[in-house]
Amino acid sequence: MVLSGCAIIVRGQPRGGPPPERQINLSNIRAGAMARRAAQGQPDTKDTPDEPWAFQAREFLRKKLIGKEVCFTVEIKTALGREYGMVYLGRDTTGENIADSLVNEGLATVRREGIRGNNPDQARLCELEDQAKASKKGLWSEGGGTHTIRDIKPINAIIEHVRDGSVVRALLLPDYYLVTVMLSGVKCPTFKREADGAESPEPFAAEAKFFTESRLLQRDVQIILESCPNQIILGTILHPNGNITELLLKEGFARCVDWSMAVYTQGAEKLRAAERSAKERKVRIWKDYVAPTANLDQKDRQFVAKVMQVVNADAMVVKLNSGELKTIHLSSIRPPRIEGENKDKDKRFRPLYDIPYMFEAREFLRKKLIGKKVNVTVDYIRAATGPGEGTPAFSERTCATVTIGGINIAEALVSKGLATIIRYRQDDDQRSSHYDELLAAEARAIKNGKGLHSKKEVPIHRVADISGETQKAKQFLPFLQRAGRSEAVVEYVFSGSRLKLYMPKETCLITFLLAGIECPRSSRNMPGGMQVAEPFSDEAMLFTKELVLQREVEVEVESMDKAGNFIGWLHIEGVNLSIALVENALSKVHFTAERSAYYKTLVSAEESCRQRKEKIWANYEEKPVEEVVHVTEEKERVANYRAVYVTEICDTLHFYTQDVETGGQLESLMETMRAEIASQPPVEGSYAPRRGDICIAKFADGEWYRAKVEKVESPAKVHVFYIDYGNREVVSSTRLAAMPPAFGTRILPAQATEHAFAFIQVPQDEDARADVVDCIVRDIQNSQCLMNVEYSGVTCPHVTIQFGDTKDDVGLGLVKEGLVMVDVRKEKHLQKIDITTFYGYLFHYDFRADDADEFGYRR
Repeated sequence: MVLSGCAIIVRGQPRGGPPPERQINLSNIRAGAMARRAAQGQPDTKDTPDEPWAFQAREFLRKKLIGKEVCFTVEIKTALGREYGMVYLGRDTTGENIADSLVNEGLATVRREGIRGNNPDQARLCELEDQAKASKKGLWSEGGGTHTIRDIKPINAIIEHVRDGSVVRALLLPDYYLVTVMLSGVKCPTFKREADGAESPEPFAAEAKFFTESRLLQRDVQIILESCPNQIILGTILHPNGNITELLLKEGFARCVDWSMAVYTQGAEKLRAAERSAKERKVRIWKDYVAPTANLDQKDRQFVAKVMQVVNADAMVVKLNSGELKTIHLSSIRPPRIEGENKDKDKRFRPLYDIPYMFEAREFLRKKLIGKKVNVTVDYIRAATGPGEGTPAFSERTCATVTIGGINIAEALVSKGLATIIRYRQDDDQRSSHYDELLAAEARAIKNGKGLHSKKEVPIHRVADISGETQKAKQFLPFLQRAGRSEAVVEYVFSGSRLKLYMPKETCLITFLLAGIECPRSSRNMPGGMQVAEPFSDEAMLFTKELVLQREVEVEVESMDKAGNFIGWLHIEGVNLSIALVENALSKVHFTAERSAYYKTLVSAEESCRQRKEKIWANYEEKPVEEVVHVTEEKERVANYRAVYVTEICDTLHFYTQDVETGGQLESLMETMRAEIASQPPVEGSYAPRRGDICIAKFADGEWYRAKVEKVESPAKVHVFYIDYGNREVVSSTRLAAMPPAFGTRILPAQATEHAFAFIQVPQDEDARADVVDCIVRDIQNSQCLMNVEYSGVTCPHVTIQFGDTKDDVGLGLVKEGLVMVDVRKEKHLQKIDITTFYGYLFHYDFRADDADEFGYRR
């Protein structure tokens, strides 16, 4: 086959069957492009005529090559598989060079932009082109070649016979060929031949035949030949009084057919409109027709709504003007899916992330639609179906065409290759009102290799769900805290103040609780039964959904709870969600908000709602203020120093001590335990450590000590904490063994107790802190001291500690040396302490007034 003046299709010799085809494009030359029809369903494209001398170049090759044996060489093969080379007439390269012949006849031009001076073939082509120009052959002749452009017109014909309303026999003029032509895009009722040879007409078959006969039989017409699939000629018959195809549809004698609609050149939308007109008038074959939306009022067929949530790649929840929420499915499209796999076997299967292109399709709809108003035209109502063999049950579905700004969302989704089109039976009328445009969009996506039709490797989304995973949440917490405001997408709203977020940078899912407020609790299943919803819980959840669901937000993570849920503040377009809930009387201020920067705003908003007695404050009654004189005893500092042995100093300035009183018990237990282990040594490698286990570990000195497993990275890397001394180590599991029951913590509790220095600020600068640690290690590690508990801390008691011999305060020595600064406490009983008794020396040399930050300290 010859495709154009520079492209042919060749086949090898048949060996046991038809040989494969191969397209060869002639390299270094270019011939004119042949005429092409506009792409179906693309209104912005038009028919393109022949370029000058394009048909003559094609004919030159056809006459010279068809049926002949050729030899070719491939010079270049592109990434898409297109091959460029040279073609020679005959069995070897000594035959006629086809590219040379085309250029010599002036039927092709040389691509000079890629010419290399040392290539003799390219140099010869340039010489031949110059000779053709001098001789004014072909493309180089005068007049520009407009006379060589084919004027493709409809063919004149006479209709000789009408078989049925949509199939005729025509005599083509002027050559008198007799052909059978089927009308493109439509089908009329036909005559079925029974076993005895008699014909039985379908309803309205005879009327449709008569309609066509009375207008076309033996008349002069014009026929546009459009396609020839399976030896059936498809075409459109034009009569001086109109297009018979459209007339048949309009009068109810025919129905549209999808398989031949694609080749119809006069506009498929005209055929659909004519068929729709017949359906509305219920004429002929449509006399019993019931529209898919016949039972809907006009206001329910077309309406404007606000998109609240994208449920899937083909469905969304919209909010009507009445406030009602309604689920809408996009007509005639199918979202990405995994074929032939039983997804239910894997309980961890997550369709949004595990089905290829499902996430991209959802994101396309979310970014384009969430929070926007769209026009909805209901096409049909898909009835509910029960579960079948291998198929799930589906509830009733409202299927519609959704547009925004004149753009059909389903068509845009399909054109990007993020959804496919559902194929219907010919008599199934439950389909999109823009079905042809959807088919054309899918054809474009297939041609361009978009999305689902791409041959590239499918995108993979590895999203970690750390909701409820306490250990994973602890690992993420420092990163989120340091990040300040982080970007997120609200994936789900559990209640007014509890949400699930997708963190795109961290590629994880987290459960997020709003800080600073106390929202009404929704109903939920509890171990003791169903928890009853508190008043206004549904209103609070709906408010949060409407404001943030599937929106891009910013979050500030402050902390996390014991269940692994993160706590913090959520902002959307400058609005703090916690404040918004309080302002709308859907939440109360929680006492934990006192230490936040938003506390005053929250209290002010709550007071305003309380005064108006709105929603949760409707039954609020202000309690009378009683003057009560509170008599409080101010707690005095108690100095109760006890002897301790300092065993470990940490980099954070925390330290571990043993009580001297119980030191003898620990020594006795260690001696007995080691004697028993020596008599019955554990089998190396028999112990499998797990996080939280109390075991025994062999230290670097070769002795066994009691320890706790804090983390297991691998059998070779186990993090342990020595519970009697406070030091940590990473060891191999071969150096661990099970704890003998006679020496566990029930017999003697862990002896190492963690403490921190009281009244002292820990330097933030690492070098400064390291100097302090070195000083303390020299002074008190592995020595006996006196210690007094001053006040409680978040993680451990804060204490003052004195040297055992001189009774000098260790902290005061650090202050005098300028290594640390005083932390002035705000507790009343601590403010009464004569600070000069402790660290008053600093107040005479307080350098914090001179920008302490530059020294690495924070006030």
